[in-house]
Amino acid sequence: MLNTIAKGLLLGAVALGMGAQAIAAPSNAELKIGISQEFETMNPIIMTMSASSYMYRMTGRTLVNLTPEGKWVAQLAKEIPSIEKGTAKIIDDGGKKKIVATWEIIDAAKWGDGKPLICADFAAAQKIAVSPTVAVGEKEQWTQVEKIDIDPKNPKKCTFKYDKAKWDFYQMGQFAPVPAHLELSVFEKYGKQKEGYEKNSHYVRNPTNPGLYTGPYVITEVKLGSHVSLAPNPHFYGKKPNIQKVIVKLIPNTSTLEANLRSGTIDMISVLGLDFDQALAFEKKAKAEGLPFEVQFVPSITYEHIDLNLDNPILKDERVRKALLYSINRDDLVKALFEGRQEVAAHNVSPKDPWFTKDPKQVTLYSYSKRTAGKLLDEAGWKMGADGYRSKDGKRLSLNFQTTAGNKTRELVQVYLQNQWKQNGIEVLVKNEPARVFFGDTMSKRKFSGMALFAWVSSPESSPRSTLSSKAIPSSKNGWSGQNFMGWVNAQVDKDLDALDLEFDAKKRVELSHSILKQYTNEVPVLPLYYRADISVVPKNLKGFKMSGHQYYETNEIENWSL
Repeated sequence: MLNTIAKGLLLGAVALGMGAQAIAAPSNAELKIGISQEFETMNPIIMTMSASSYMYRMTGRTLVNLTPEGKWVAQLAKEIPSIEKGTAKIIDDGGKKKIVATWEIIDAAKWGDGKPLICADFAAAQKIAVSPTVAVGEKEQWTQVEKIDIDPKNPKKCTFKYDKAKWDFYQMGQFAPVPAHLELSVFEKYGKQKEGYEKNSHYVRNPTNPGLYTGPYVITEVKLGSHVSLAPNPHFYGKKPNIQKVIVKLIPNTSTLEANLRSGTIDMISVLGLDFDQALAFEKKAKAEGLPFEVQFVPSITYEHIDLNLDNPILKDERVRKALLYSINRDDLVKALFEGRQEVAAHNVSPKDPWFTKDPKQVTLYSYSKRTAGKLLDEAGWKMGADGYRSKDGKRLSLNFQTTAGNKTRELVQVYLQNQWKQNGIEVLVKNEPARVFFGDTMSKRKFSGMALFAWVSSPESSPRSTLSSKAIPSSKNGWSGQNFMGWVNAQVDKDLDALDLEFDAKKRVELSHSILKQYTNEVPVLPLYYRADISVVPKNLKGFKMSGHQYYETNEIENWSL
């Protein structure tokens, strides 16, 4: 069934691009990028969607950055503080070990309105982000800094006092500044209201204000549901960008991206664009027809999975969760859809990560077994009925299944999984939503009732605290902060997460990570599917472009792109 669907989609894609035609190569005058996901905000404190991060890296910079090679380097900071250099030190504060680190911002760093970028801008971001009325995806990245002391003689030099002596204290790639001269007054006026700051921030009310941006570009136009235009930032501290105008065009239906590429409506398709099967098909056509595009595939840390809402009475039962996983043949799935070029996921840690393991002594592995799944469901009291569905106490075993509407690969995956679950008597109802609604409301406020299919992208050796800690379950009480959408509570995991942050011994960090993975794979709060490869379709004359394969997108080096 899956092969038939996949072939139909590929034939549709072929029909869209039937017949070779001359396609003009783009120049440095303008580059039009196609993207399938709409962003929810450009405010670095609030943003949680991949599309927002992708565009933010064109317009914003942080103290440090992770290179495509996986190395942390200084960005807005003059250098990365370290205990070895003496620019950071572990202190004893009332019997608790903490870290004090000195950060200094590069002299030339300015906002797009010409105002100097200073430590007060980081202090403003931290003040806003830790407020209980502000919904932040990963609160811990802001609360880890207990205090920011600004040098009275140098506004660009400050001392960060961290609440814990964490080994990765310097990995501040998401600790982004906001312009204190613009945003603090908004926060002071609206910050006491729930979501008051988010709705009235200049990033929402006036996103074309150049004073909001520190990167090589500023936003000049925003047409929701259509496009975002960007122009070079005249006050950017670094290399002046080569491309004079960038337009990011929203095309939610991934099956139409190729047609827009062929027609010249867009010049390239971003990493948040084509589905994998479409990319495979287009790669073959581009070679056969001599099209001026290159399809790039890069293994990534992106983890495609299904979150399970553990508040659902059906999903509270661990036997049901394991049955759901045993019921699906993930090996066949990746072969049929991706020609085996994406790997079945064992858990949330990627093979590119030093913390990865598939050792059966350390993690529980699940191979397809309809028989095992059926046995677990029988034990849980869900008996097969004459209608082909299981029921218990007169209630059918039925679950809602959601993902981002218009994403053809995910929709194909849904159909495949829905069919396999049906074979085991599980009714699955698909109820998809536009990405903006799915991520901006349904997931962030835990409104999904059953299963949610999406991906996490992170960086190597990242603590999964924001997605696995019991303190990261979004609720009205914590201002909907955190990304433990499952509502999973595991005391051992909480303990290991705390220990992981404080462990300076690399070998012991691996052991703690494996302990977390053991609990994760034993209790199955999430159904792992596969590790994704990142894909971009770029014009052959684009130079300086390099996909990162992690959450710090290639747009972080957009000033080096040239056509």
